[in-house]
Amino acid sequence: MKAKIKSRYFCFLFVLMASPKGYGQDRTPAVSINVNLLQSQGDLPPIWAFFGYDEANYTYMQDGKKLLSEIAALSIVRVNVRAHNMLTSGDGTPGLKWSSTNAYTEDINGKPVYNWKITDSIFDTYVQRGMKPLAEIGFMPEALSVNPGSLTDSKPKHYSGWPYPPKSYEKWAELVFQWVKHCEQRYGKTEVEGWYWEVWNEADLTFYWKGTPDEYLKLYDYTADAVKRALPTAKIGGPETTSPDGKSGGDLLNKFLIHIVSGKNYVTGKTGAPLDFITFHAKGSPKLIDGTVWMNMGNQLRSIDKGFEIVASTPSLKNLPIIIGESDPEGCAACPGDLHPEFAYRNSTMYASYTAAVLTRTYDLAKKSGVNLAGAVTWAFEFENQPYFRGFRDLATNGIDKPVLNVFRMLGMMQGNRVATTSSSKQNYMTIRDSSVRGEEPDVNALATKSTNAASIMVWNYHDKNDVNVPPTTVSVVIKGLPQQRVLLTQYMIDQEHSNAYTAWEKMGSPAEPTADEYKILEAAGQLQQISSAKYITPINGEAKIDFDLERQGVTLLRMTW
Repeated sequence: MKAKIKSRYFCFLFVLMASPKGYGQDRTPAVSINVNLLQSQGDLPPIWAFFGYDEANYTYMQDGKKLLSEIAALSIVRVNVRAHNMLTSGDGTPGLKWSSTNAYTEDINGKPVYNWKITDSIFDTYVQRGMKPLAEIGFMPEALSVNPGSLTDSKPKHYSGWPYPPKSYEKWAELVFQWVKHCEQRYGKTEVEGWYWEVWNEADLTFYWKGTPDEYLKLYDYTADAVKRALPTAKIGGPETTSPDGKSGGDLLNKFLIHIVSGKNYVTGKTGAPLDFITFHAKGSPKLIDGTVWMNMGNQLRSIDKGFEIVASTPSLKNLPIIIGESDPEGCAACPGDLHPEFAYRNSTMYASYTAAVLTRTYDLAKKSGVNLAGAVTWAFEFENQPYFRGFRDLATNGIDKPVLNVFRMLGMMQGNRVATTSSSKQNYMTIRDSSVRGEEPDVNALATKSTNAASIMVWNYHDKNDVNVPPTTVSVVIKGLPQQRVLLTQYMIDQEHSNAYTAWEKMGSPAEPTADEYKILEAAGQLQQISSAKYITPINGEAKIDFDLERQGVTLLRMTW
């Protein structure tokens, strides 16, 4: 691809990229994007700096530590990490959608025995890297479950006692109290005050909660009370329901918020319960149509929009921070692509462009609803001892970064306030919410920020159809409000040739066990790459124009410093 940068009214050109192979001279309709650095739209909270996964025991394993170090290095922003099974019984052996810590057992007399070895290993790994736990309080230890199962019999461990209510809410509350006090003693009051604590996961689904909705509210009250008794300044939240536009998720989210405001507290007998932030989930819905994956971003955006609507309808809670506890293209990170072909987007640049687009639309929906959006958890991590690029929803495979991780590297460079952008593309957050991106025209849009001495513009070329064998789009970005001096421009790219370890692996012949030299090549290919050396440009009257070609499902970042 050829790109040219010129100050407006001034013919200043230079080549940034080589022409893509296989596209010939054809092009999709060109798109013009305008960025006004002088038109601030306020603070841009780093909602992207939230990650999560089922398999908590992967945290302290070799590739888990490596990936967490890379995530922590994305920017100066502290990353929040959420993991399931932090209190689940077991010996710490991980499996797909499974992990355990054995934090609670009882002696022969029924006296509690607390063991924080594994939970400490998990939180230590986060804190050592400057990360913060988004501490999910769950699931139920076997010794406390009303329906304990055996982890050694022939039943699958997923059908043991972990999803049930406690046989003693008082013992459960004491477990929570002791855990929070232990964390305060180990990491310090100031550190733990900055964490989010939350109660359970998707209690509207019988897979995760085999009690009633009222029993979940009771669990929440006992848990929140225990957290606040242990550390009154701690932040407690919930209810981490499934998509609010679905019946079960919407019903429980509404019921929970009503209980928080006006319900009778199961512990105190008073009205209401403490709540410092609100959580729910949102998922897309990809389908395999005639052998091709079609995403459905609209499904995810409708879920987000409905969640915001429900929160905004409760005036006393409207300003509380919202964390979308899982915000993803679909709902099964541990389902591999070789067994689920509808998930075959995950290794490719489609996951990257989808992420760039959906995060921007999430900001837009929050602004429309007037809610306080604090985070959107990407439920993707890594899976140990699995074949390379098997197609899990993960950020890296065997220590090799996937293209999607480079979107977060781009986002990590986007600091300061959001500034105004417009695009000639017909797609916007409302059209995509209502109809996704199904027609001929892709979504070619931008997110831009400006700080004191820098500006960053992220541009993507997204379509629901997972097909990169279409001509690239010529994009012209006009930037207003640049300083009257030379500006250093760096352009980063995610496409078939850049920041893409998957295509590099395919070119190697998709080796099942890459050699040491091949592994080094793949490691390098997985990093965020520039398309050429940084170049100085000289704006005229504070304006500059940057032209480039952007592949379908490609993402680029224009980074300007002065």
